[in-house]
Amino acid sequence: MIAETGVKLPLFVVCMLVAILVTNIVPRIFPRIAWPTRTRALALISDLSLNVFLAMSLMSMQLWTLGGLGLALALVLAAQTLAAVAYIVFVVFPVMGGNYEAAVIAAGFTGISLGATPTAIANMTAVTKLHGACARAFIILPLVSAFFIDLANAVAIGFLAR
Repeated sequence: MIAETGVKLPLFVVCMLVAILVTNIVPRIFPRIAWPTRTRALALISDLSLNVFLAMSLMSMQLWTLGGLGLALALVLAAQTLAAVAYIVFVVFPVMGGNYEAAVIAAGFTGISLGATPTAIANMTAVTKLHGACARAFIILPLVSAFFIDLANAVAIGFLAR
């Protein structure tokens, strides 16, 4: 159905779209089915999956291929870190409201700007384990960082590849 529109999306983006639809539609159509949202079992599975993904990502990095780029890589990393921290402190946190929810989103944005969406989720999980839940941040950040950005990238790459 999506391919018929002419937009080529990576398979994981389509899977995320289907998961969002199923998670929001099935409990409304079949209210008697015990849907596993907000259960301890689902939280355990999601934490385990995130930790396995992060471990696999770190173990598959071939850092020895960057042997001759040490100083240049350190300078670029330092500049990116400074720019990200300045943007998070002076833009993200105040624009998101300057409250606890903004702090959790800022922690997640730190993970996005210096890593990827799983790093953002790990950062937000660490903050919320210490200071309490923040459900809205766990809705906003993954949607924006994983789904909407991937859709925008797919459209941009499709447009530029012509």
